[in-house]
Amino acid sequence: MKLPLDGPVAIGRPFIDLKPEIATAIMRTVEAGWAYALKSPGLGIKANEVAITEKIRDGMRCALNSGILSWGGAMMVPPGTESRSRPDVPAPDGRTDIPIYWIEIFICDKDHDPHAIIECKRVAGNNTRLCREYVKEGMDRFRTGKYSGNHSTGFMIGYLIAGDASTAARGVNRHLNRKSRSEENLKSSGIIQEQWAWESSHPRMQPACPIKLHHAFLSFEIV
Repeated sequence: MKLPLDGPVAIGRPFIDLKPEIATAIMRTVEAGWAYALKSPGLGIKANEVAITEKIRDGMRCALNSGILSWGGAMMVPPGTESRSRPDVPAPDGRTDIPIYWIEIFICDKDHDPHAIIECKRVAGNNTRLCREYVKEGMDRFRTGKYSGNHSTGFMIGYLIAGDASTAARGVNRHLNRKSRSEENLKSSGIIQEQWAWESSHPRMQPACPIKLHHAFLSFEIV
């Protein structure tokens, strides 16, 4: 799998422009990792959000090590870490839930910062507070450049504590519409034709290009 490195340059570090097949690989790793996580005792809608994220991170590692994913040897899932949104920020101003590294991009650019970031939030379409937090504390961190400031693509996981993925997407979109941000509405994924996968696009000031977010809405029900 060839990782593309073309694109505009962000000040202080290379710009990371992931092609659709790379984004698909990350989303499929999330899906496979969740299947492992669901086997963990005590995992459910009442579990602590951080604990859920630890379980899916462990599950993603298991999936990558299992040999069932063809890109297993190209992708790394380290622990969540404190991060700086820009090289000139003197101290960490954020914490990544699930950072992703690709071996090839490190070899090419020697970039020690995460090559993709996954932010994780609880969500339910009928819960106004959770939908607001999904946007304000999740999507907007990518929009403002706090996360993935030199990336064209970001990722979010929504832990469904009620309802299904379509209901969650409608709830998030209702919040965006109330803020006159309908152009940022979630829509069905263009890379994975399954109900749990969604995407959105958001304008940014730095760099000038928008950022695309891929959303994985994950149910605690074992199917």
